[in-house]
Amino acid sequence: MRRELESLVTQMHSSGTRYEDAVREFKRQYLREVLLAHRGNQCRAAEELGMHRNTLSRTMADLGLSLAEVRAGLKRPPRSERPVYSAVRQGFRQG
Repeated sequence: MRRELESLVTQMHSSGTRYEDAVREFKRQYLREVLLAHRGNQCRAAEELGMHRNTLSRTMADLGLSLAEVRAGLKRPPRSERPVYSAVRQGFRQG
């Protein structure tokens, strides 16, 4: 992981990314990942992060990260896009 981070920092530096922008993007992605791990539950995410839920909510607003955006990644795809498992289920019932 350390090498990956060093590589990312090198890329950001060579592309001219400002420090403030790099920190902001890191925070945004980190919070998004923790929220996804807790299926959008802010209380659990805040507990893992070691902060109060209100602080998490305020930080999300400051970073432009909406809970709707996080939860959109958690929704099941429409039926038309889901794989069909009915044939597989029938095979288990018979055997």
